[in-house]
Amino acid sequence: EEEAYDKFMCYCKTNGGQLTEAVEQATAKIESVASAIKQGSENKEQTEASLKEHQSSREEAKDTMAKANSLREKEAAAYSKVKSEYDQNIAALGKAVSALENGMEGAFLQTAASNVLKKYVMEKATMPDETREELLSFLSGTQGAGYMPQGGEITGILKQMEKEMSESLASFTSEEDSSITNYEELMAAKQKEVGAVTEQIEAEMTRVGDLGVEIAGMKNDLEDTKASLSADTKFAMELETSCGSKTAEWEEIKKTRSEELVALAETIKVLNDDDALELFKKTLPSAGASFVQLKTNRQAVLAKALNIISKASNKVDKPQLDLISLALKGKKIGFEKVIK
Repeated sequence: EEEAYDKFMCYCKTNGGQLTEAVEQATAKIESVASAIKQGSENKEQTEASLKEHQSSREEAKDTMAKANSLREKEAAAYSKVKSEYDQNIAALGKAVSALENGMEGAFLQTAASNVLKKYVMEKATMPDETREELLSFLSGTQGAGYMPQGGEITGILKQMEKEMSESLASFTSEEDSSITNYEELMAAKQKEVGAVTEQIEAEMTRVGDLGVEIAGMKNDLEDTKASLSADTKFAMELETSCGSKTAEWEEIKKTRSEELVALAETIKVLNDDDALELFKKTLPSAGASFVQLKTNRQAVLAKALNIISKASNKVDKPQLDLISLALKGKKIGFEKVIK
C-alpha cells in the first residue's frame, strides 16, 4: 500500500507540475495572441483605409483622364473645322491674287474659289463696310453705274486678307499644338500616377488578405488555447482534490495500521505474561483446585484479549483480527498461524 501511495504521490507531483507550467504558458499565450490579434486588426483597418484612399485617387485620376480625352477630342474637332475653313479661304485668296496679277480676273470669277471667297467676305470677314462693298462688287463681276475699284487696289486688299488669315491660322495652330502638348503631358502624368497607385492597391489588397488569414488563424489558436487552458485548469483542480483525498486516506490507513499493531502487541503480551502465569500457580491450593482455578484464570485472560481484539475490530475491518478472535474462542485455530 505504501508503494502504491508513493507512486500515486509521484504522479501527483509530476503531473501537477506539468499542469501548472501548462496553465502558466497558456495564460501567457492567450495574452500574447490577444495582443497580436488587436495589433493585426488595427493594421488591417489602417491598410483598408489606405486602400480605399488609393482606390479613390485612382478613380479621380481616371476621371481626369477621361475628361481630358473628351476635351481634347472637342478641341481637335474645333481646330480641324477652323483649319479647313481657313485653308479654303486662304487658297481662294491666293487664286484671286494670282488671277488679278495675271489679268485673268474674269476667269477666276467663274470658279468655285470665287464663290468661297464671296461667301467669306459676306458672312465672316471683319472689315469696313466700304471695303466689303468693293470686294463684293469685284467678286460679283457686275459692271454698271458707280465706282468700280481698280485691280491693284483689290489685289492689295486680298493680299492683306490672306496675310491676316494666315497669321490667324498660325495662331490657332500654335494654340492647338500647345493644347496637344499639355494633353500629352497630363495623360503621361496621370498614367504614371494610375500605374503607381494600382501597384499600391494590389499590394494593399494582398496585405489585407494576408492579415485576414493571419487574424483568423490567431483567433482559432486563441480559442484552442482557451479550451486547453480550461481543460488543464479543471484537471489540475481535480488532481489537487484527488491527491489531497489520497493523502488523507493514507494518513487514516497509517493510523489504522498503528492501532492494529498496538492491539496485536497487547494481545500477545497478555497471552505470554509470565507474571500472570506465576500468579495462577501460586493461587492453586491443590491439584484439583489448581486445575479449576487455572482454567478460570485462563478464561479471564482470554476474555481480556477478546475484548481488546473486539475494540480493534470495531474500528477497522480486517480478516487478521477475526482470525485471532476465532483462535481465542477455541475454534480449532492455533496461534502458530497468527504469530507467524
